[in-house]
Order: sequence, then C-alpha cells, then structure tokens
Amino acid sequence: MQLDHVSYAVLNSELADTVQRLGADLGASFIDGGFHPSFGTRNFILPLARGAYIEVVAPLEHPAAVAAPFGTAVRQRAESGGGWLGWVLAVQDLASVEKAMGREAASGHRVRPDGVELAWQQIGVLDLIEAPALPYFIKWQDDQLHPSRASQSEVHISEIALSAQQELVESWLGDSASELLQEININWVEDEEQGVASVTFTTPHGTVVID
Repeated sequence: MQLDHVSYAVLNSELADTVQRLGADLGASFIDGGFHPSFGTRNFILPLARGAYIEVVAPLEHPAAVAAPFGTAVRQRAESGGGWLGWVLAVQDLASVEKAMGREAASGHRVRPDGVELAWQQIGVLDLIEAPALPYFIKWQDDQLHPSRASQSEVHISEIALSAQQELVESWLGDSASELLQEININWVEDEEQGVASVTFTTPHGTVVID
C-alpha cells in the first residue's frame, strides 16, 4: 500500500486558474488528464517523484456528477469552496479491501487527450464523503499507464496534514498511517473542517505548503 495521489477539487470555471496557480507555486506544469465519463468530472494532473501525482478535478454539467459517488464528492467539495478533496492509496490486493468493506469496488476510467484510456477500480469514496479524512483505495488495470510513470519531476510530497481523529483513520487503515506511507509524514492537526488540511511538497526551490 502506498500513496497514489492527492485530489484537489474546484468548480469547472476555476479549473484553469487553479492549475496555473498551483503549478506556479510548485514550479511545475500540470497536464490535461481528460474526462471521467462514469463520474461526470475532468482533471488536470501533475506527475510527481516517488510514484505519486496531484489531481486537480472539477465536476461537469453531467448526470454522473450527481449520481456517481466520486462525482458527488467532487461536486460537494467544489461547491463548498473547493480545496483538498482527499488522499488515495494504491493497493495490489483489492479483494481483501472489498472483503473488509463488504462491497465491491467500482470501475473507473478516463480518456486522455491523446486518446489513451486509463482504467482502474476504486473503493471507499462513499466513506470519504461521510468522513473526509479517510483515504480511498485504487488499483490500476495497467501500472505502465500510471500517471506518474514517466515523471522526471524532482517535486515530491513530504507531509500530509490531516484534521481527524488519528484512531479513526488508523482503524480504517488497519495500521499506522506514517508506517504505511514511509517517507511521507502524517501530521495530525485540529481544524473545524475534517479532512486533508494541507499537503507539503519538497521542490528544487524549497518547501511549499498548499492548504
């Protein structure tokens, strides 16, 4: 289990400006990730070092943005002011996660602007909606197409600050969050709003904190 990506949700009208702002902060350029037809969302991504990436995602005027759990989560976060939506862990043994949750994973896919389709299965988004600090889980159909695969970036995530009860999150994970993520520190903070409070990045130009 390792960190796959972190998601930042905004309204579609704010997507371009947010991508430019975050890219300028980090000294790197986002790329168009394409559309999620099953979720009613679209994203831009920034591949990072160490096998992770940032996703800036926005809801579209599409029925799935109301009906699908991920579309609902993105829409609700964007309409409430936007910001960090959540953190996502990659797993190889998805069956054990499905067994623990008592339900099957949902299929997802998106089509990149170059026509390449990426596919995966994910589970835990419903729980994220109820408790925003909880991560959800993903398993990619083809690891060779993972968004971070061709990254030459020197930017990486060094810390995730979570506003949540540590016991709740680690009970969900079945282990210590910091031990699972190894090189990424988990900082437990108190905030009125539960969820990902901030993400700290190490860049060639110094440390950058995005909240």
